[in-house]
Amino acid sequence: MRVAEFIAMLIEGYAAAGLVFAALFLPRAAARMDQGLAHSVAVRLVILPGMVALWPLFAVRWALGTPPPDERNPHRDKAARR
Repeated sequence: MRVAEFIAMLIEGYAAAGLVFAALFLPRAAARMDQGLAHSVAVRLVILPGMVALWPLFAVRWALGTPPPDERNPHRDKAARR
């Protein structure tokens, strides 16, 4: 039973760290990383669960100052070749 309690405690800690990170990240840095989020509170609420789950990835991108990725699909690739 102690192992299960320890695993549950780790998951709770990870989620708590994700909530703290999201509280710091979403109001300020999200709009700097993606200009489409500058005036959208609803979208920020929608992405909150994903932000809590994937907060280490967002933390690395924020720390490195990585720009948003370019969308890649066949239509954009064909247009870029012209």
